[in-house]
Amino acid sequence: MLRIQRLTKQIPGGPKVLDQVSFEAQPGDFIAIKGSSGSGKSMLLKCLSLQENWTEGSYYFDGTDVFKQGIMAKRKVRQQVAYLEEKPFLFPTKTGLKNVIIGSVSQTPAWRRWTGMIRNDDYMGAMEMIEKRGLIDKAHQKASTLSGGERQRMAVARALVHGAKVIAADEPVTGLDPHTADQVLSDLKALCRDQGVIVIAVLSQGDWAERFADRIIGLNAGKLVLDVKGRRLTEREKQLL
Repeated sequence: MLRIQRLTKQIPGGPKVLDQVSFEAQPGDFIAIKGSSGSGKSMLLKCLSLQENWTEGSYYFDGTDVFKQGIMAKRKVRQQVAYLEEKPFLFPTKTGLKNVIIGSVSQTPAWRRWTGMIRNDDYMGAMEMIEKRGLIDKAHQKASTLSGGERQRMAVARALVHGAKVIAADEPVTGLDPHTADQVLSDLKALCRDQGVIVIAVLSQGDWAERFADRIIGLNAGKLVLDVKGRRLTEREKQLL
């Protein structure tokens, strides 16, 4: 469903942040990205969700050559590949439900976010998705009152309501206590298993990648140096990162 070939991202007048990175992902895959600070992990997610322009490379999404098909193909990627920041932005004075319905900057038009217009089918679909994330009791609370883990799960609900088939999550459990981190990652894993969603998550700390991912991709100085099944990494593999 998602295939990138020779993805290169160079900062104008600066270094290559990503250098000839190639891999593919199929529905239901949970892929973890590991690497040291500055290895290109976050930039890879931003390029996958087209938050950043590519310097070169080919991008195939649902069998479509995105860059050759033009603006409509790019729009589809921006809607269906949802980028989740380490601390997802939610409008703090709006409820969790309203945030889910309004959507993120990349997935919904500006007029929808500004007006916050709600149709009945929007309401029902959002409430159902929030309930599936275990947050039905938080739906009418302001986003500013939600915990870090609840904000992450609400952001996932928001992405799915607006058509996401791929979740690109940047350090989704950083700063969370172990129990809450387990909840967030178990929820993402269930999306892969039950709905065929692709999750590509930067999990550079601890053993989260080894415990939850089907595959582990490793980056070092912008290059792909590791691509293995999800398992405990050997010392040699860790040294590559």
